Amino acid sequence: MTMERERRYWLFKSEPGCFSFENLKNAPGMTEKWDGVRNYQARNLLRDEIRPGDFGFFYHSNISQPAIVGVVEVVREGYPDFTARDPSGEHFDPKSSAENPIWYMVDVRYVQPLAQQVTLDEIKKQPLLAGMELVKRSRLSVQPVRPEEWEFLLHLGGTTLE
Repeated sequence: MTMERERRYWLFKSEPGCFSFENLKNAPGMTEKWDGVRNYQARNLLRDEIRPGDFGFFYHSNISQPAIVGVVEVVREGYPDFTARDPSGEHFDPKSSAENPIWYMVDVRYVQPLAQQVTLDEIKKQPLLAGMELVKRSRLSVQPVRPEEWEFLLHLGGTTLE
């Protein structure tokens, strides 16, 4: 008998100048690959932990007011990030090959924006979120979000999932 895995929650960070939540909304099928992650801890999450049906926050980083702006759903589990094998691409890694992929990606689908963005400053003010990966290790581009953090952040964003 197989046990169905419970949905897990994540935070996906992207610089809006590179790829924004609006870019995801405008992508074919409102779906896009989450590629270019070049951190081993984040790679392990993409490869081993993140599964279809999981939800994630879309977080705009490296701007004057970094913030959670929307919700995405994972629609394809981790698979080798082929951008690592493109010598002309910005995410090229000469050590990665088709036979020995080093980097992984998932596909995410646009779900909905938050009614109001939740800024990093606001997140840091919340005692319930003090242990959040985003607060402790803000540089990690893909990170887990605990269920209670997920619910609280949706509340802060004035959002219920449709």
